[in-house]
Amino acid sequence: MSRPSPAAPSREAPSRVTEILDAAAEAFNQQGYDATSLDYIGDVLGVTKGSIYYHYRSKADLFVAVYRRVMEMNIETVEPIAAQKDVPAVQRLYRMAHAHSMQVMKHLSYQRVAVQGLEAQLMGRVNEEQRARLNDVIQLRDRYEKLFVRMITQAIEAGDLPQQNPRLAVKPLFGAINWTTMWYQPRPGETAEDRDRIATQLASFVVGGLRQPFRPDPPG
Repeated sequence: MSRPSPAAPSREAPSRVTEILDAAAEAFNQQGYDATSLDYIGDVLGVTKGSIYYHYRSKADLFVAVYRRVMEMNIETVEPIAAQKDVPAVQRLYRMAHAHSMQVMKHLSYQRVAVQGLEAQLMGRVNEEQRARLNDVIQLRDRYEKLFVRMITQAIEAGDLPQQNPRLAVKPLFGAINWTTMWYQPRPGETAEDRDRIATQLASFVVGGLRQPFRPDPPG
């Protein structure tokens, strides 16, 4: 039986999609991909599986949509900082790292899904149509990483960072900040200022590490 064509989006549609994605992100975060079902997400929202199926035809589609949303939120937050041409590249890099740290804490469930990785969860489980959407989201992820690679490159060219491989340097930068998803839990009464202090320390740590690489003594 063919799936009926969705009706024209109503004013409620965007908020419904956001509700579904929020619930899915939390479910994938709490239970993992394999243990999460559309029925479970429907129960959390108090809607039928069909209501979710109207927007997302499978769990894989929903996982990709959650991942896309987190990448879009990250890009929308960081890209304007990268475009501040009147600010030195190393300062933009710090601000970008700070903004990414804040995003991790603000959207913790989404960011934990992103850290799980698309390939680890979905490779070998998707059809051709889903793989195309998967590749689109992977390109978004690569676009986001390239914002940081370009900023490291510009900071090196300006003499504010020592010579190093920007594509390699960006990996521990993201690794350090994204590891926040493993240890961070919002505390009762926590404020935006509390999160800002954490983000400041993380951003200072990763940029400071790029500025002062350790040079070990020769063996012997």
